[in-house]
Amino acid sequence: MKNLRMIINPHDRKSHINKEIYGNFSEHLGRCVYDGIWVGKDSPIPNTDGIRNDVIEAFKKIGLPVMRWPGGCFADEYHWQDGVGAPEERKGVVNNWGHVADDNSFGTHEYMRFCELVGCEPYIAGNLGSGTVRELMDWIDYMTFDGNSPMAELRRKNGRDKAWKFRYLGIGNESWGCGGNMSPETYAEHYLRYATFCRNYSGNELFKVACGPNADDYNWTEVCMKKIRPENMQGLSLHYYTVPTGDWGHKGSSTDFDDKEYYSTICGTMRIDDIITHHSEIMNRFDPQHKTGLIVDEWGCWYDVEPGTNPAFLYQLNTMRDAIVAAVNLDIFNKHSDRVIMANIAQAVNVLQSVILTEGKSMLLTPTYHVFELYKEHQNGTLVYSHCTNDLVSDHMIPAVSQSVSVKDNGSMHITLSNCSLEEEYEIKCSILDTEIKSISARILTDEVHAMNTFDKPDNVVIKPYTAEQCHGGIIVKLPPCSVVAVEING
Repeated sequence: MKNLRMIINPHDRKSHINKEIYGNFSEHLGRCVYDGIWVGKDSPIPNTDGIRNDVIEAFKKIGLPVMRWPGGCFADEYHWQDGVGAPEERKGVVNNWGHVADDNSFGTHEYMRFCELVGCEPYIAGNLGSGTVRELMDWIDYMTFDGNSPMAELRRKNGRDKAWKFRYLGIGNESWGCGGNMSPETYAEHYLRYATFCRNYSGNELFKVACGPNADDYNWTEVCMKKIRPENMQGLSLHYYTVPTGDWGHKGSSTDFDDKEYYSTICGTMRIDDIITHHSEIMNRFDPQHKTGLIVDEWGCWYDVEPGTNPAFLYQLNTMRDAIVAAVNLDIFNKHSDRVIMANIAQAVNVLQSVILTEGKSMLLTPTYHVFELYKEHQNGTLVYSHCTNDLVSDHMIPAVSQSVSVKDNGSMHITLSNCSLEEEYEIKCSILDTEIKSISARILTDEVHAMNTFDKPDNVVIKPYTAEQCHGGIIVKLPPCSVVAVEING
């Protein structure tokens, strides 16, 4: 066991941690929406208005703050009017991102109902790629106008009298790729035209998100900040996926990996720290007042699909490796919460690094889900200064320990610590300045790195109670290999 020291200064307050940093992303891809979220009102699977009850409760438990929908690449082929009205009269389509039929039984009304049941904010990705300005303008009218207009009347005809409220509107998705293969200059011109007609109705205030860069495309950010300008966009998106091998043609297995590939995964996911830093530096030059937030609305691990499944469905399993990836990413987003105001893991159910997997009537919570549960107390907290001496592990010289510390208005402090080492245990003495500790509670998620939950053993990897010792001036936390610990302190 190695000894490390950590210093926490709760009086040195850094930035507000928006709850939306703990968001999710759902796309009409594979079994994310159909089977994962939506089973239909006539399904024998317990549901509320067609939405799985077990999934609703799971998302409520982690305090899901925001859900992005309907894509992804699918968003720039989605025509919202196909998904409203009587289900039996809706126009079905062939989903080009799964090559399967989509009957559009899950549309605007069903998505907004999901958000109501879970208690999360909607984040709608609008169709810029194959849609029209009029189409997106009408959709906003349909959802948010409480007066008399053809679109508002259509909403009422379809069973919803009162207009919805929603803030987050993405205008285009991956416009540098599947959303149109545009240059940043071309996209900026399209964005400004679309955004002009995305109006605020009936007191609703849209938070408009421009399509931002793919990973380290810093030129895209530079052009968008210069051409669109902060006063015309409240958010700029960023997409970054962790591919363990660095080879998109052979990304590696989600379950069959060696130590070398594990550390390559952690090293790859840590790259997002530098990427966010460089994009933030560009944004700061054009936007020193931080009018435009950085929104990491697609992130997570991308592996080869599970053998025997449809390659287009992007179904992969989830191990303790993914739990460590999630903890490291969330710590990085917390660290940059002065600029990062939202993040959405890809994807919510049954696709890529899911927090939930379903199979018929069965549902399981992945190790990634449990990390979100451990971290949920950071939502709407204030990041405070913390520094931990560290150990460098593997040939990649990766910092073993990652941490976040936040405080709430009621004085409670939430500390999360993760250990990415597969061999070393650390005893961390945390010195907390000027804090009287009245009570401590702690929980831990830890297991062998390949450990996962399956439908035969859904509770194989779970959060367990843990003891953090109190010492003079702070606490002592022992971090086993491959572990995530959350500590709550009340002073």
